[in-house]
Amino acid sequence: MAELNVVRLVIVDDDPLVRAGLRMILGGTGDVDVVGEAADGRDAIDVVVRERPDVVLMDIRMPRMDGLAATRRLRDRGSPARVIVLTTFDTDELVFTALREGAAGFLLKDTGPADIVAAVRRVALGEPMLSPSVTSRLIAMATQQGDDSRRHTARALLARLTDREREVALAVAEGLTNAEIALSLHLGLATVKTHVGSVFAKLEVTNRVQVSRCVHDADLVPEQDTRSS
Repeated sequence: MAELNVVRLVIVDDDPLVRAGLRMILGGTGDVDVVGEAADGRDAIDVVVRERPDVVLMDIRMPRMDGLAATRRLRDRGSPARVIVLTTFDTDELVFTALREGAAGFLLKDTGPADIVAAVRRVALGEPMLSPSVTSRLIAMATQQGDDSRRHTARALLARLTDREREVALAVAEGLTNAEIALSLHLGLATVKTHVGSVFAKLEVTNRVQVSRCVHDADLVPEQDTRSS
C-alpha cells in the first residue's frame, strides 16, 4: 500500500472514454490516486514498471497486447501490483485464463461506481474481488465443463491439506476475509494468515481466487459443522 493508505492505481483500456470514466469515478475518492493510464497491454507493462501501482484495472481485449498477456508478463516480472480484470464476459474461457495468469479480481464493465471503488480498495488490501454475476458464472461453468481429470487433480491437491487448512480453504472459497475466517473458526488473525499461506503453497496457487477455483473444481461443499472448532 502507498503512503497514507492511498491506493496507487493504473487504468488500462483501449477506450479513452472508459479510461476517463474510471478516472473520474476513482480519482475523486480521496484515497485512490490514478498514477497512470495505458491503451494496450504493451504500454501497460511500461507504465506499471515505472509507476509501481498497488492495483491495475486491466481490460481484456486490447490491440497489440491483450490484458491476459500483460497480466502474465507482469506476474513473470514479479510485479507486486494486483490486477483486476475488466470484462464484458463475452468469452468465458478468457476469465478462466485470467485466473491462471494470476488476476486478483474481476469486474464487469457495467459495475456501479461504488462497487468499483470498493473493489479497488479491497484488492489493494490483498483480498480478492469477484462481481457476484461473475462468481455465479464461474461456478456454473466449472460444473458444466467439469471433467474427471480436473476434478481428480483438484481433489488430489486438496488432499495435501490438514483438516484445519481444509476448513480455511473452504472459507476462502466462500469469499470470507481473513478477519471473517478468524471469527468463524475462533482463530487468531495471525494464525489464519499462516494457514492461508500454507494453503497457497500446498495448492500451488498465488491468490485466493485460485483457491476458490480449486475448491469448486473439486465439487466440494462445506459440511454443516465445517466452521465450528
